[in-house]
Amino acid sequence: MIDRIIRFFKSIPQRFSERFRRRPDHFLLRLREQCDLGIEATLALIDYMTKPNKKNAQRVRQLEKAGDEVRRILVDELNRTFVTPIDREDIHALSRAVDDILDDTWFTINEMDILEVEPNLHLQEMAQRLSQGAEEIKMAIERLSDHPGVASTHAIRAKAVRNDMETLYAKALADLFRKPKDLDNVIVMLKLREIYRHLFHAGGRIGDAADTIDDIIVKFY
Repeated sequence: MIDRIIRFFKSIPQRFSERFRRRPDHFLLRLREQCDLGIEATLALIDYMTKPNKKNAQRVRQLEKAGDEVRRILVDELNRTFVTPIDREDIHALSRAVDDILDDTWFTINEMDILEVEPNLHLQEMAQRLSQGAEEIKMAIERLSDHPGVASTHAIRAKAVRNDMETLYAKALADLFRKPKDLDNVIVMLKLREIYRHLFHAGGRIGDAADTIDDIIVKFY
């Protein structure tokens, strides 16, 4: 009997610890789900840039639909939650930016498939940088609660990706307009310009997500 009483009192600190231990915020978990889908989509885009095929295009379409569903769930939960750990506007903005990355990845691969645009070195490099940026955003979100300083570092790296994408976009356009101006080439130019623009916008969404993460860190951490 005495042993049982002693064990009970010894277990009290552990019980308190388990009861009040911080549980993962479900909004951040939803955002991580979105990021995972976005990273998978950018990897499929990289594969497409090496070996264009409809399988990769369809895979990105499936991921984009899955991402839309996760965002719908997040928004629904946000609308039904009275108190949120961080501003609901910031959660909504961050979710939208991550979703837009996935959308622009889908727009890129879909138009390349429909317009039969062949990948080139510019597209390959931009796709690589986009994937790196998506990974930085995911890592920033993962570390936001427990290591905001590390999250800020990843946000800075994501902004660097945005700057790189702007430079790559300008170089790609400059190279595009140096080509001969016969009619066939003009058609190719117009197609490529649209594809470059989608990737440029995707890079901008990386920067938007990073800016929102920085705002959250300043306000709450």
